[in-house]
Amino acid sequence: MSVVTIVGAGVIGLSWARLFGAAGWEVRISDPRPDLPEIAAQHLAGLPVTLYGDLAAAADGAHFVQEAGPERIEIKEEMFAVLAAHTRGDVALASSSSSLLPSAIAKGNPAADRIVIGHPFNPPELMPLVEVVPGPLTSAQAVDRAVEVYRALGRMPIRLKKEIPGFVGNRLQKVFNDQATYLVQQGVIDVADLDDLVRASLGLRWATVGPFQSGVLGGGPEGMRHLLTHVASQMTFEIGEPDPAGMDSVLDDVEAAYGTGESAYERLAGLRDRRTRAVLEPLGWQRPPAADAAQEGPETGTDSDQRV
Repeated sequence: MSVVTIVGAGVIGLSWARLFGAAGWEVRISDPRPDLPEIAAQHLAGLPVTLYGDLAAAADGAHFVQEAGPERIEIKEEMFAVLAAHTRGDVALASSSSSLLPSAIAKGNPAADRIVIGHPFNPPELMPLVEVVPGPLTSAQAVDRAVEVYRALGRMPIRLKKEIPGFVGNRLQKVFNDQATYLVQQGVIDVADLDDLVRASLGLRWATVGPFQSGVLGGGPEGMRHLLTHVASQMTFEIGEPDPAGMDSVLDDVEAAYGTGESAYERLAGLRDRRTRAVLEPLGWQRPPAADAAQEGPETGTDSDQRV
């Protein structure tokens, strides 16, 4: 049985553990948190998981490493130094980092050629995408191995040609979220209405075709060139930028629309995951191994009475 060491038992690490475990891997989780046994019992019941407080012990003998620790470069440097010293020379060391460059994580590390970003979208057990980002010193073998592992898990690994801060998914997300915040701050639209607008238009469209393919279709038989020279040529407005000083008001609106705390989080996460599972197969994505597992309690209410 292949062995994966997952570093970190937060939301992302636990989701990775469910995905690997459901796919038949032996899962080791390393995290110094004192409540690790309780967390594992709550979120990983029935899966082949072994818990470690010591990272070196968890890494010894692993066939693949997926780090999902805090998004702080000094912590990642320390963790990857341990991983480099306690894994074989052919083991890829993947980080779930959302923005830290692989070159920064690998700086001064003797295993720099094995360090690669494997950035998922949350939750990785459901979302198909994993951005595979090499650093300047990352070997082709490490990238190939990461792609092989993620593809075997039913994910869609996409290799970036080179590293860039925020990678691609989060750069696109940042631009979009900045404009959404700006529109709310300007009093153009409410928080919940903006979410509904995206779900009923761009979100639905981009789930079926990407933005460039959408541009091709938007131009009709003459394609994207026609779209750019006609409709798009009139979109000359300035888009504006959000005011950081006004974020508290936006956050108040978000909390009023969706709530806060454990109960609100569980309700929204459950609804998100049910909807995601419902659209994976019709859209042609491979069903993840964990999708058939009962990860949630019974559903309460319906989508129609819960605005998300």
